[in-house]
Amino acid sequence: MKIIEKEFNVITGETTITERDETPVEIEARAKREEERAEEQAELQARVAARQPILDRLGITEEEARILLGGN
Repeated sequence: MKIIEKEFNVITGETTITERDETPVEIEARAKREEERAEEQAELQARVAARQPILDRLGITEEEARILLGGN
């Protein structure tokens, strides 16, 4: 992946744009962030799936449950 860095020098008013390849450390960090994001998304979907049967039994929507519980 290409990294584009833009640097603005306030004193001279010059803008320097540098394009470079990702370093191995950056590649590893990006992969780790993507993995964590996928895990968080899976956890969120599991929580939603666990709530749905309860909401169905109560006969209310998720939005109505948020209103009742004072959530956002």
